[in-house]
Amino acid sequence: MNISIILAHPDPDSFNHAIAGTCRDVIEGKGHSVFFHDLYAEAFDPVLPPEELSDHSPGEDISGLCTEIQHSDGIIIVHPNWWGMPPAILKGWIDRVLRPEVAYRFLEGDKGEGVPEGLLKAKSVIIFNTSNTSAEREDHVFGDPLENLWKTCIFALCGVKSFYRKMFRTIVTSTPEQRKQWLKEAADIVSDMYTE
Repeated sequence: MNISIILAHPDPDSFNHAIAGTCRDVIEGKGHSVFFHDLYAEAFDPVLPPEELSDHSPGEDISGLCTEIQHSDGIIIVHPNWWGMPPAILKGWIDRVLRPEVAYRFLEGDKGEGVPEGLLKAKSVIIFNTSNTSAEREDHVFGDPLENLWKTCIFALCGVKSFYRKMFRTIVTSTPEQRKQWLKEAADIVSDMYTE
């Protein structure tokens, strides 16, 4: 199996990095291949240039990323909840990598107004988020925008059938013992999803 892990957090000492590292260890421990990308460490350029928009062709700097995501059997994305959204660098990754003819296509005669056909090979996706917002406030005040974004607006349209998302909270007041338990939980989730 090929599993893509996409990490979006600027601090290498962050809990997001610990989660992503745990995921990689579990996947590699099962003998699978990992496409691992720390977007900040790699200085990923999130800006979608006009030429990529007009001709739908990926630039040279992201063609390899597009190929990897097309050949991934599973996808794991790790990022913090910032203003109910992913960090800007990850939004740019969505714009540039989950692009037409890579992640989805519109059917013949559809100029882009309809529902696209999903093209991703991945059977499953796991999203791990961190937050300093309580679950009650997230659900009742904000309506959990990250769940809607990842599940409905992105991966359902890209053809990925199995979706799992876990939010770890509240990071700012968490103890080392809580974080250790959370990492075990993340490892168990990944191990259960990718058992083969």
